[in-house]
Amino acid sequence: MSFCISRYFSPVRSGTKEDADLPYSRVFSVANSSMCDRHDFFFEFDKAFTAQLILKFEASPAHPLTVDVAPPKKGVYALYRKGQIVYAGKALQTTLKRRLSEHARKIAGRKNIGLDQMSCRYLILDSDWFVRAGEHALIESYSPEWNLSGFGSHVPGRGRPGIKISKWDSEFPPK
Repeated sequence: MSFCISRYFSPVRSGTKEDADLPYSRVFSVANSSMCDRHDFFFEFDKAFTAQLILKFEASPAHPLTVDVAPPKKGVYALYRKGQIVYAGKALQTTLKRRLSEHARKIAGRKNIGLDQMSCRYLILDSDWFVRAGEHALIESYSPEWNLSGFGSHVPGRGRPGIKISKWDSEFPPK
């Protein structure tokens, strides 16, 4: 019986010494298969897209967050506070210029934070699909703390009785 060893799959444990020596390998008998899966190719588009997007994103220049920092195009962006990424978002049904302006105005009108602490990066993306995938890639790669805090939401009814105050609104109340 011959064996095929593939080093590009998740571990499969059969309890044998051979498996223990190959923590990131799949060991299986070729006799049970017409061909080992080392010859199969599966392109992981999401991983390739994310890797390229992150490389390009991190190579893009950081800008102070201002009302006119970005062009009137769609794309993805991230906000940084004191050099740390705190929020990642997309401009899809709007523009990067408008979305980043909204964030700049919101932050300028809050206590305990100032625009002098903030910077941003953005990438222009032409396809709606790439904008959605790009936002997902940024959030999954960086896990920015404000993405779950209520910072970027356009919640209807905010401020009405019975609507809970978000973490972001309580940490940075209006001036």
